[in-house]
Amino acid sequence: MPRPAVNVAARAARSAGNILLRYMNRIEGLNVVEKDRMDFASEVDRLAEAEVIKELKRAYPTHAFLGEESGLQGKGPLTWVIDPLDGTHNYLRGIPHFCVSIALVERGEPVYGVIFDPLRDELYTASKGDGAYLNDRRIRVSKREDIAGAMIGTGFPYRQRTHLEAQLGMTQALLKDAEDIRRSGSAALDLAYVAAGRLDGYFELGLKPWDMAAGCLLVREAGGIYNDFSGRDGMPESGNLIAGNHKIVQAMTPVIGAHATPTMLRA
Repeated sequence: MPRPAVNVAARAARSAGNILLRYMNRIEGLNVVEKDRMDFASEVDRLAEAEVIKELKRAYPTHAFLGEESGLQGKGPLTWVIDPLDGTHNYLRGIPHFCVSIALVERGEPVYGVIFDPLRDELYTASKGDGAYLNDRRIRVSKREDIAGAMIGTGFPYRQRTHLEAQLGMTQALLKDAEDIRRSGSAALDLAYVAAGRLDGYFELGLKPWDMAAGCLLVREAGGIYNDFSGRDGMPESGNLIAGNHKIVQAMTPVIGAHATPTMLRA
């Protein structure tokens, strides 16, 4: 049975998802700003984030909130980490692949997580120690034992194109054995797909906490692991993440590490 915090987060994610769907047919009229080079946000991102925070504050007024659009509000050991629209570039181009991601993080570790895909009506939920679920059905990471034949997800970060050569080297090395590599445009959904066994593994550099907090918890509660490019366990401060089942992550980490720059390998 879902914990109360997960129910609250799920309700907030669905409310935000309704906002995303409501504006989908009015994309051309949206006010879009470029936050950084090739990093965009729209008024929909802000509206959806405000809706999530409103719902969460109603239940947890003393908690802190870290939103991609609004930044950090409050402080304390419990922080809700929110991406109101993961896959903004997809959304603004009418590509039907995006989600709402919400996690409660306690002292750096996600303890509750929700990822909602409003187009497919897929709700991924996880509580620390209670497993991971897709629409109330228990999910598990894949059973693939090595890179051979694996389907791997990744992303090419807009803010860190200076590392493109290294990441292309990682991609080329993995593709020697992997079935294929997918770049979907939503880190949170990629991690949810790893948790559900749709992808065998995932790697990306330069992720922010709101990109990965809920997804990392889903992967772990689905029987997987995650670490940084050096193999250090846990949600990496660097944002350089590898996730999957134990054997896939153990196989991917040295391949990726061999092509990583010294900067990528630092904590």
